[in-house]
Amino acid sequence: MSEISKLTVTTPIGLLQIIATDKAIVSAKPTDHEENIVGNEAANKLAQECKVELAEYFAGKRKKFDLPLKQEGTQFQKKVWQELKQIPYGETKTYGEIAKLIDKPKASRAIGMANHNNSIMILVPCHRVVGADGSLTGYAYGVKIKKFLLELERKNR
Repeated sequence: MSEISKLTVTTPIGLLQIIATDKAIVSAKPTDHEENIVGNEAANKLAQECKVELAEYFAGKRKKFDLPLKQEGTQFQKKVWQELKQIPYGETKTYGEIAKLIDKPKASRAIGMANHNNSIMILVPCHRVVGADGSLTGYAYGVKIKKFLLELERKNR
């Protein structure tokens, strides 16, 4: 098994913990405590690159991420997460639109659960999925953060 690195970074939405192996980012999500555990050099390098790319994102200078990602999940979840990465910066899609794009038109609720289980926030932009009426419905990390991220992207489009 690959060694992992954990790196906590301060962002405008609070502390985010980045977890990386030597091959990919496996998690980036809020944490309430600082923890920096450095694994092997390759994993640490990826975690550091993720920190830089997130800083550029929050500064309005990065619209796409270039890092390798690896998420554990069902085939359905992976399909949803792949579709999320196709939503352009500063734009949104509804849960229903995502369901149709993956040929599961009645799966809006399941799309919501797949979003909820996304372990790599921002890089896999689950914040770009909204309710059918455009409302900022549920977000695993809080509607306040979702609103902040969407406003940041609209402002820097």
